[in-house]
Amino acid sequence: MESTAIDENGIAAFRVLHGRLGDAVETAVRGKREVVDLVLVSMFAGGHVLLEDVPGTGKTTLARAVAGALGGVSRRVQFTPDLLPSDVTGTSVFDPQTAEVRFRPGPVFANVVLADEINRAAAKTQSALLEVMEEHTVTVDGVGHVVPAPFLVVATQNPIDLDGTYRLPEAQLDRFMIRISIGYPDAEHELDVLRPGSGAGRVAGVPTVSNPHEVASFGQRLGTLHVADPILRYIGELGTATRADSRLRLGASTRGLRALVRCAQVHAAARGRHFVVPGDVQELAVPVLAHRLVLTREALLAGTTTEEVLAEVLSSVAVPRPEAR
Repeated sequence: MESTAIDENGIAAFRVLHGRLGDAVETAVRGKREVVDLVLVSMFAGGHVLLEDVPGTGKTTLARAVAGALGGVSRRVQFTPDLLPSDVTGTSVFDPQTAEVRFRPGPVFANVVLADEINRAAAKTQSALLEVMEEHTVTVDGVGHVVPAPFLVVATQNPIDLDGTYRLPEAQLDRFMIRISIGYPDAEHELDVLRPGSGAGRVAGVPTVSNPHEVASFGQRLGTLHVADPILRYIGELGTATRADSRLRLGASTRGLRALVRCAQVHAAARGRHFVVPGDVQELAVPVLAHRLVLTREALLAGTTTEEVLAEVLSSVAVPRPEAR
């Protein structure tokens, strides 16, 4: 699929589509529009999402609602300690009728893949996702198989219950474009969820308002949205500041900074702009970069969080002035 530069008419059309998708998802996930918007940003930017929260906050519902609004093919994989890599990616099987070995695709061959409780699978199974999340290709017996576009992995994990879990390594975390927590709804929306007859949580009622071709087309075109050199330098300086921070033993990766640029492009377009401003970068820095940073042992013992470090970095790095277009 060839990408075409997006113009102001395209930006206006994307803004309408983005709003329509958000409204559709909100029929099942109430009062969490900011979280929904971040998932959509990642989808259009060609990335993946890690939903990290306690049970019962709607992580699975959110992922399934996004799949329902998008249309296309969606698959759910329940990660368990006995899950094998081939159970995720697929395997080669012998067909006795044709006497040939053919590839049987696994559940990753879908537009939206829900990896439920991903940290309950062993490291070998988790690593099966590394190639497909980055390259959108599965290699089996030396043959590459391309997954459909768009391709979005929405993984969930519970950060509280650690029994029977396997920590996601840094290389795996770095594959996720965005990490977010849903959190509990406010009192008004929780009352709406509790009310008998409410449509909240009913994924089957989510309307399909788009299709994979439309989403993939916009995703490619949004990659042409203008990002001025001062904005790119600003993002680079943010990355450099994290690598120089004494509280971090691992700063932002180049992949992370590129992800921040891509997300900023989609974020700007969703607000009707054909250029990125520093506010886009600042709003997305924590969900895009925080999970890629690794604290030193001393910082951990002091109770420091990567979100706090990023907040200080954002306040210390000079913002481009005047606003770049």
